[in-house]
Amino acid sequence: MASHLPPAVAASALYDSFLQAALRQFFARAAFETQPVLSASSDGRLSIEPTSDPSELTIRWFGMRHTLHVPARRPFTPHEVRMARAIGSVLAARYRAIFDPRLMASRGDLFRGAIEDRYVGAFLTGEYSLNERNGRADTVATAIEVLRVAALSSYENKAISSGALLLDTEADPVASARTAPPGASPYTPALTAIKSFYRLCDGVNTVFLVNRSGLVLDIVEIARWAGVRSEAALQIPTALPYVSHAGATRLGEFCIVLSPSHEIKVFAEGVQMFTFRNANWELLDIGAKYEMWAEAVGSRPLAERLFQTALDLSDARRGALFVLLRDPQQAVGQLVAPADRLDTMAEPVTARTSPSRRDLMYLLAGRTALDMDRTVLEALATMDGATVVDRDGRLLAVGAILMHPTIPHEVIVEGARTTAAIAAAQYGPVLKVSEDGAITFYEKEKIWEI
Repeated sequence: MASHLPPAVAASALYDSFLQAALRQFFARAAFETQPVLSASSDGRLSIEPTSDPSELTIRWFGMRHTLHVPARRPFTPHEVRMARAIGSVLAARYRAIFDPRLMASRGDLFRGAIEDRYVGAFLTGEYSLNERNGRADTVATAIEVLRVAALSSYENKAISSGALLLDTEADPVASARTAPPGASPYTPALTAIKSFYRLCDGVNTVFLVNRSGLVLDIVEIARWAGVRSEAALQIPTALPYVSHAGATRLGEFCIVLSPSHEIKVFAEGVQMFTFRNANWELLDIGAKYEMWAEAVGSRPLAERLFQTALDLSDARRGALFVLLRDPQQAVGQLVAPADRLDTMAEPVTARTSPSRRDLMYLLAGRTALDMDRTVLEALATMDGATVVDRDGRLLAVGAILMHPTIPHEVIVEGARTTAAIAAAQYGPVLKVSEDGAITFYEKEKIWEI
């Protein structure tokens, strides 16, 4: 039976479904509610309504009201509201274009590639605009598409890593005389047809320099370029291999990298903003999450040290568990076996038939997470078990297999590290690093995940 549904109605239903899918993807932590409401949004205008409740976000489009709810303990952050606006601006632009032949003819690029990549571009630039062809949001989406192709490719049977630093200017601000010469190549997937393209930069140490028009200006060492561009210290921790990438974006540039682990990382405003892994984009919101962790720890230096170590281990795909006990006297005996405790070490036994791990623990007794070398703390954290500290950072246990007195056996359905994290979170903040790269913060319950 032929359908007589008007094209505008069919298109509005389709684009409303796109909106719902995008909101569910980027706001997985939110409860989602939809109801029809007659409003100005019925004519195709999208609006994000202000609300007095910071844990509620309302979006109206095509006569539908979509309401997202999150726990009051962790309300929507400015970055999350910005993400909702970015999604809305891309979808509104595409919806407008399909009913305007002139826009369709001039902006066909809007419909190429994955729409999620344009959400990311719109977030970085503030919104998506139809008034500017090849604007920065489009340049971001195109750069991501290049790295998507690279992720599916190999060079001499080796996985590829690559990256690009996207400028907000036509010339290189570090080498101001360098502009795009006539015939300069645009940074597009067409370049991936050149076999040697993948050997020109590795994304970790070197990146392509791309100007505002999307033309390749140069290949630069990211650490040198970032150091010349800005010497200001980063305000938010970043995994050590990518500190220069984050630093290079403090003055308006964007950096997009395909890492050796085949994760696409997006840096802007001095921090990693997005990650693409497991075929899914995630808004990291590291700044807001770090502040929640620092507030729970109570000591800024200790919070930063543990968070930084977790980021470095995550990037290296190595698991760890950090436990901070608010009241060690009450908690350590319930979580840590006597043989694993560093705070009650007895005199060493001189006569022993064979040495054990206990014989080396004197090296750690009385030490703190703050006075240890970074690489030593990382090595200790990757031992099987948990690294347990008090509020001053003093090591109470390393490589400890935690006991689970607070979790009934019937609810232990997760892996061993997650189960230990849930048990320890009853006594203080916990950071769990999974070998797939995820970092999870627990305090009484799961608070957030990166």
